[in-house]
Amino acid sequence: MTDSPAGADRDGLRPPGTGGGLRQTLRHRYLLRLLVRRELRARYKGSLLGLGWSYVRPAVHFSVYFFVVGVFLGMERLVENFAIYLFSGMVLINLFTETLHSTTRSVTGNAPLIRKVFLPRELFPTASVLVSLVHFVPGMMILLGGAVAAGWRPSPSGLAAAAFGFAIIITLGFGLGLLFAAVNVFFRDLEQVVDISLVVITWSVPMIYPWTHVRSHAPEWVLDLYLANPLVSAVSLFQKAFWLPGTEGDFALPPDLYARAGISLAVGVLLVLAGRAAFARSQKRFAQEL
Repeated sequence: MTDSPAGADRDGLRPPGTGGGLRQTLRHRYLLRLLVRRELRARYKGSLLGLGWSYVRPAVHFSVYFFVVGVFLGMERLVENFAIYLFSGMVLINLFTETLHSTTRSVTGNAPLIRKVFLPRELFPTASVLVSLVHFVPGMMILLGGAVAAGWRPSPSGLAAAAFGFAIIITLGFGLGLLFAAVNVFFRDLEQVVDISLVVITWSVPMIYPWTHVRSHAPEWVLDLYLANPLVSAVSLFQKAFWLPGTEGDFALPPDLYARAGISLAVGVLLVLAGRAAFARSQKRFAQEL
């Protein structure tokens, strides 16, 4: 007689919440699609524009920063094509902040479903990431339209830089999201901590201002800490892909950009592995705590 897998009885059955991990999201693609549709419908229920708000929201967000920082505070005169510079960072940071915000609440927000029906718990943060990607698409379309109008043309190196930056954001957001979703079940104060951190994140990257301002006005150790931020590498790669080709090309990107980006992506992958392990370890108590 062959040995049964760990956690399974002799018939090969497992108690709920003990197996599968992220692989279950691939095996339950139909359920994943249902969760994504459910979240989108719940968010836009009773709305006249529906998914059209995905275009309005980034446009309004951009307009506020552009006129306040770019026009009134004069950043437009210091940074060539400041509108593209700003929006190329904003569209990526919005993806990260929405992913982190929604994944943190993905388990607690589905408490009634978790208490009543057994589903692979990883489906909930994964669905939140996919919803964030749905909202990312309209922003990217606006960015591409503006970049083309400013003289941008696609190139293999630029597309590779954009894919690199996107990969950093997704791995960081998903990894932290898995970890925070699990911790938030037991300590609800984490939601407030995440909300506060989202405000800080917006100003911690070279999106509203160039990174050279940090070099000019901060001590060297602050600059080193600033450049070590994985989000700085991701935003700089997106700006290299969509903003820099439409300029005269005399702007210096952060030093050792690709080396720092490689480290950032490695950190993101490690966070996914750590978040997956923490989530798998904690999910057995989700229904009890909720």
